[in-house]
Amino acid sequence: MPSDYLWYLPTHGDGRDLIGSAFHLPGASKPRPPSLDYLKLVAQAAERGGFLGSLIPTGTHCVDAWLVAAAIAQHTRNFKPLVAFRPGLVQPAVAAQSVASFQQLFDNRLLLNVVTGGSSTEQRSFGDFLDHDARYERTAEFLSVVRGAWRGQGFNHKGKHFQIENGGVVQPLAAVPTIYFGGASAAAEAVAAEHADVYLAWGEPPPAIAQRIASVRKQAEKYKRNVRFGVRLHVITRDTEEEAWREAQRLLDNIPKGAIADAQRNLRALESVGQARMIELHAGRSIARAQDLEIYPNLWAGVGLVRGGAGTALIGSHEQVAERIAEYEATGIDTFILSAYPNLEEAVRVGEDLLPLVRGSSPQRRQEPGLVAAS
Repeated sequence: MPSDYLWYLPTHGDGRDLIGSAFHLPGASKPRPPSLDYLKLVAQAAERGGFLGSLIPTGTHCVDAWLVAAAIAQHTRNFKPLVAFRPGLVQPAVAAQSVASFQQLFDNRLLLNVVTGGSSTEQRSFGDFLDHDARYERTAEFLSVVRGAWRGQGFNHKGKHFQIENGGVVQPLAAVPTIYFGGASAAAEAVAAEHADVYLAWGEPPPAIAQRIASVRKQAEKYKRNVRFGVRLHVITRDTEEEAWREAQRLLDNIPKGAIADAQRNLRALESVGQARMIELHAGRSIARAQDLEIYPNLWAGVGLVRGGAGTALIGSHEQVAERIAEYEATGIDTFILSAYPNLEEAVRVGEDLLPLVRGSSPQRRQEPGLVAAS
């Protein structure tokens, strides 16, 4: 079965540099704000490039994912929004109704990315005061309730975190959206094994990913479930390896002075096990040259110097990047959520130069798109 490829909608802003899109720092390139016009262009470029859909993130700096999903669904044809949302910030029966409404209005195109949250500080800013493991416990119950509510009216539930009496959507869902779920902790793996359709990992080297897959698969056996697996990665792909490394060096050189130290201090304060694993990939390495941060063939940890979340990028010629994707597929990965800087132009590049290679067809050489945004 062919792998799924999704792109990324930068609802916190976009830009040509690693820093300067969500953060307005001296020395960074002029940011592109997350206007509807810009996000629409990115989504249309990704759909044109052959991507299944696009991850719409959630967080303090992001435009609301549900609103963006509804907006771009009106400007694309078959493109599927992968909406990131946080269980516990909304009642599960209300979330079930929102999903049912989206499916009805937009031809069953919705995908769901459940984000439990790795920062208690950010969660408290939204009014959520549970600790790390309690949030995952609540997530498990939330997903049980949502799936029950999707089956139709007459649903009842009484649990530790939620209680529903005679609830459920008016009409059972004709198409239940695929649930994507990530998290590197033991608590996260347990939730994934029982409830996720696709378990997502950030871009660690393939051998490390293989260990994570084996762990979740073993736990899923208890529930007689088959879980699929995906990886979230940035990508720097060019016609030649030399061009790709020049781009990585440009990204590294354009990081404002002091930004790395500030970012690392903030990232180390997070509770996220996945974030800690991202930091370990580059911790202690020299950062004089971009190549110093190659932690595995064609896997670059430079993004994680200043960005939270997925901190690695596939890097190299289109053929090299395609080979590395094949290696991830050999571990069991069948879903790739990709992004780059900037996301508009790179959606065209990746769609035209890389996706045909990984799908076994001849790439069509890229032509300058009629998609232009101010840099």
